[in-house]
Amino acid sequence: MAEQSPPKPPKRSYRLKKVVVMVGMMGAGKTAVGRALATRLDVPFLDSDQEIEAAANLTIPEIFDRYGEAFFREKETQVMARLLDLERGVLSTGGGTFLSDCNRYLISERGVSFWLKADLEVLWNRIRHKDTRPLLRTPDPRTTLATLFAARDPLYGLADLFAETDGDMSVEDMVDRVIASLLTRPDILEDVKWQIPSWLTWARAATLLILVLVFCPMPVFALRLF
Repeated sequence: MAEQSPPKPPKRSYRLKKVVVMVGMMGAGKTAVGRALATRLDVPFLDSDQEIEAAANLTIPEIFDRYGEAFFREKETQVMARLLDLERGVLSTGGGTFLSDCNRYLISERGVSFWLKADLEVLWNRIRHKDTRPLLRTPDPRTTLATLFAARDPLYGLADLFAETDGDMSVEDMVDRVIASLLTRPDILEDVKWQIPSWLTWARAATLLILVLVFCPMPVFALRLF
């Protein structure tokens, strides 16, 4: 006879108080981790690149090809200002978003920046076979990535919080690490309680009522009701 699996622990509940803006290099996992984080915290998830593509009705590579990077960065800031009006949630951004002084100011005023930190080899292994990164469409994309990494890394270090990611950690484990970091700032994330399943709450209440009816004299029970 097969052993029964152990019961799942009660679901943990959190209260997010700001917009968490995921920043970092391309390939760091901002979208995957950000979406899973939003699900865990039960808050909306938005992706700035997807919002830019929807607004322009063009893909990011098409915007770069037609209008250039400067135009894209201008529209990126406009979209960021709109998305940060969200009361609370998780926002994933493009790799270059946090490089702008204006964007960093907007994020600091309306949310909290969270850097997913990954080393160069992890990033390269994740994106080397993809052709969706306009900035890496060069004769030597590995060297281009290394140059971008060296230039951007100090600016990402200005983020409010960070967590290190590697090539072996699962998305859910990475979410655990992000939440642990967020919990160090009670003004951002609060651990509310361990939620008791609704059926268990009702069962406990019914049991208590039966015990009161059986063992408590009626006058005392009536007194407790009023």
